[in-house]
Amino acid sequence: MSIAFDRAAVEPSFGPARAALPEAFELGRSLAGEIDRVYFVAAGSANRAMLGIKYWLEHYSPAIEVRRYFPAEFMAIDPPRLDGRTLVVLASKSGTTPETVAAAHFLKGRPCKVVAFSQYGDRPLAQAVPRHFLVGDTSESFAAMFMVMQALIGGLMAGKDDWPLADKLMASLDALPAALCDAAEQNEARAAADAREFAQDRHFYHVAAGPCFTTAYVFGVCILMEMLWLHSYPIEAAEFFHGPFEIVDKQTPLILITGEDRSRPLMERVATFCDSHAGRVMKYDSRDFAMAGIDPAIRPIVAPYILQAALKRMAAHLSVLHNQPLSTRRYMWKVAY
Repeated sequence: MSIAFDRAAVEPSFGPARAALPEAFELGRSLAGEIDRVYFVAAGSANRAMLGIKYWLEHYSPAIEVRRYFPAEFMAIDPPRLDGRTLVVLASKSGTTPETVAAAHFLKGRPCKVVAFSQYGDRPLAQAVPRHFLVGDTSESFAAMFMVMQALIGGLMAGKDDWPLADKLMASLDALPAALCDAAEQNEARAAADAREFAQDRHFYHVAAGPCFTTAYVFGVCILMEMLWLHSYPIEAAEFFHGPFEIVDKQTPLILITGEDRSRPLMERVATFCDSHAGRVMKYDSRDFAMAGIDPAIRPIVAPYILQAALKRMAAHLSVLHNQPLSTRRYMWKVAY
């Protein structure tokens, strides 16, 4: 199987997402006077992209309440504040995720505003909501949907809070596809070496803090567990010393994922511990990547996606060593569940 990184295919595939950025931003700004709270609702990687966006909305906005749900839980809870001043953001890569589509129908007739994000306009999610954004047919839908959702929330903060980083955000999001490709290419040799070093391991632990927990989860669960059937557990750095660190010994495979936001000291503490007590550690730090075109103030916001692009190359090499394409599934889309 071919695992070569094909920049000529990947970078242009972000075209629909880049094209949607201004419209998403303007929609957010136009809704600002009508919105007091944002509810993010999705499953899988889309939910974890929402985790990072929620982090920054909580950090920057004094006026907007924000929560994040899995669709099935969202419907079970049935939040009583789904009023006209609530924006519900739905997302599904395929546009067919049953629970997310069900949540879209659940919201029909409610006074809240609803916006959805997916790849394709002819799928059930896009057809079940009053407003949707499409990122098109790209292998990097995780990053593409983040870009457009973040643009929407950037516009909302610009209108609601007079957020001063809005222009820097938009320029940086437009430059992100190239920076992601740069990170993948930069990490190619290391990714191949890490894959060879850890090819025989069946258990991995991924530690991250703040918005970079997005990366720990998506790489660990949505790729290593889902695609390669490896035992993989993401751990939040804030919780690491409250039980999980007892698993660490000189043989434990650990991936430490460190960003540039205010949670960085939490990861530095984990790294210091692992320097003394662990023996097999991969450290991935967003500061090691140039991120050309990304404003310094926006680097912390996009760092999880830069790190994901780098780590994904390790998964590509592991897939060859395990003789298991990343498209492999045992149950997903194949059996009733």
